Amino acid sequence: MYLKTSLSSLLRCLLLLTLCFPTLALADGNQTIESFTSAKRLLLQQVYIEPSMRNTLYCQASFDEKKNVSLNAGFSTSKYLNRLARYETEHVVPAENFGRSFSEWREGHPSCVNSKGKSYKGRRCAEKANSEYRLMQADMYNLYPAIGAVNAARSNYNFTMLSDSASSFGSCDMRIESRKAQPPELARGPIARSYLYMDANYSRFTLSKSQRKLMHAWDKQYPVTQHECLRAERIEKIQQNRNAILYERCLAMK
Repeated sequence: MYLKTSLSSLLRCLLLLTLCFPTLALADGNQTIESFTSAKRLLLQQVYIEPSMRNTLYCQASFDEKKNVSLNAGFSTSKYLNRLARYETEHVVPAENFGRSFSEWREGHPSCVNSKGKSYKGRRCAEKANSEYRLMQADMYNLYPAIGAVNAARSNYNFTMLSDSASSFGSCDMRIESRKAQPPELARGPIARSYLYMDANYSRFTLSKSQRKLMHAWDKQYPVTQHECLRAERIEKIQQNRNAILYERCLAMK
């Protein structure tokens, strides 16, 4: 009887803590940086410090501390030419994929009114009105450098295998077709571990069965690199939360 009473009391305490402090129910995602702008700046200034760290995710194009991108030989595209050599920060898990779980994105918010008195919704409203969204959007483990044109073409498309398709960017083997994207092999490991991290740490984002299967396969097929581990170490110091997915993989390398 005493044991049953003790267990019951413990469960009631845990429930009360969850209700009073809802953040306790969340996993260990970003809890410190709310500004997407700040996250982008910190990545450039404190993570991609040396030239060996400065390569875009999909095409491995180099960039410098002033965001000047050097396109690789043979890179080509006929779309988004105004963003052709622009350095951009890509959400590997697209912001829309988790953003639509927020009512501010779907329906708007009383605070989301422009200077002309017109209400708005979408990403802009979620960013303004919801701190949880801002934390997810600014999570640096999910942010990678990309050529602007490639970022634009990828949009919010899910990743898959498009083996019969040709490269959409010449020598950069990024394939986009029918609102799906197949990334180059060098990008697949980091992509998989970004998806698995977001799925593990944010209840707002859940992988579908097919996407989970693909990401686990890529995680195993394309092991973590020293570059990826160093990046994670630096982000952990800045953002003050550990990426357990990467930490376990990196620890196994030592």
